[in-house]
Amino acid sequence: MASSTLRIASRRSQLAMVQTHWVRDELSRAHPELTIAIEAMATQGDKILDVALAKIGDKGLFTKELEAQMLVDRADIAVHSLKDLPTNLPEGLILGCITEREDPADALVVHERHRELSLATLPEGSVVGTSSLRRLAQLRHHYPHLVFKDVRGNVITRLEKLDAGVYDCLILAAAGLTRLGLGARIHELIDPSISLHAVGQGALGIECRAGDQAVLDTIGVLEHRPTARRCLAERSFLRSLEGGCQVPIGVNTHFENDELVLTGMVASIDGQRLLRDSCRGPASDPEAIGLALAGTLRSQGAGEILEEIFATVRPGS
Repeated sequence: MASSTLRIASRRSQLAMVQTHWVRDELSRAHPELTIAIEAMATQGDKILDVALAKIGDKGLFTKELEAQMLVDRADIAVHSLKDLPTNLPEGLILGCITEREDPADALVVHERHRELSLATLPEGSVVGTSSLRRLAQLRHHYPHLVFKDVRGNVITRLEKLDAGVYDCLILAAAGLTRLGLGARIHELIDPSISLHAVGQGALGIECRAGDQAVLDTIGVLEHRPTARRCLAERSFLRSLEGGCQVPIGVNTHFENDELVLTGMVASIDGQRLLRDSCRGPASDPEAIGLALAGTLRSQGAGEILEEIFATVRPGS
């Protein structure tokens, strides 16, 4: 790099800082001559905790403030949970690197009184905490006898509410719990047949300025090609459906020989309508697979479902 210092913008939540420190440490190992500085800040999504995420607006809730730092040259890169990064980025910024993915599954975390139960055996009326419309729609579809309530705050805050008895269980990302050293709290990994995960879930995305080749070369050591291909297919699928991070769209990806298989889901918030299909193609062209699957689900009525959701949850509606 022309400069010997790399400036990282990060959210200041505990999970965000754990992830950013991991990126810093990996880059320091690869580039011992580099000085790395971290600037942590709160984003809009961190500050507004008394309103459901879907009601705030779904474009850049956890990213805009970090992106602004790069656009005014106060930061060189921003570290994101890839699931929080919109598929359309501001002009002048690009997704420069995708790291190796942790398990992208959703996880069930239960109050101690339910430790002998599973998601499938929770009694009628059990209160499930989730802030995700994607999880809400899928679980309502499979378990209509459960009660779902919004839960906000960082992972630790949510767990404290669970332990205080506000909820019977929570649905959280397994990757976040693992990164925080809380993997022991995972009671059950939810099978993809029940809950497809969020686009990019489990991976970190490193955003930077377009054309900054020195920075791209520096962060390139963290690129994990298999994860990148999976996530690019997922992001292409989401982008084609024009869905933000707060819509009931779920995915799952895996490799079969030289092919990438993408499964996608679009559901109504009440869980009554759920469309699900798969598409496969050469792993070397992941975005084409995402586009193809989006077209398939759109032909089955996904567009109409999403338009109804946008009309319901769009701020000011």
